[in-house]
Amino acid sequence: MSRARLNLFIQPEHAKRLNELAIKKGVSKSSIIAAALASWLSPDSGDQREAAIAKRLDRLSRQFERLERDQNILIETMALYVRYYLTVSTPVPEAHQDAARAQGKLRFAQFIEQLGRHLQRGRSLVKDVQEEIQPDAQWLDIPEASGDRP
Repeated sequence: MSRARLNLFIQPEHAKRLNELAIKKGVSKSSIIAAALASWLSPDSGDQREAAIAKRLDRLSRQFERLERDQNILIETMALYVRYYLTVSTPVPEAHQDAARAQGKLRFAQFIEQLGRHLQRGRSLVKDVQEEIQPDAQWLDIPEASGDRP
């Protein structure tokens, strides 16, 4: 099979990377260039690249939608808790301030301990809330592709 000789000019950093790849793979630089050119000129390669990019974009879109949904749930949860807390909390008299601070520190330590256990179990509070509210709601369940967890 005859081959056409071409003289190409490429950026020095590309030439360096091409040389490193040829040494690493144990092949000639010409064979790497020929394979890359064949891939680029192949009618299927463009479609395959576009399909791969579209698949990746779809997966990123689903991940983003899940993050956005989870963030909205967390924001609403925090806002509801703050409103409830501010509504039902009674002011602490000056004489009881030290005891209230001590009780607050104890409760916060218990909260942190419970949060740590929850995180170690690998369970998601957002999923717990979703399951409690509406376990079969389609709008809450954005499908996850395998290996597609954020």
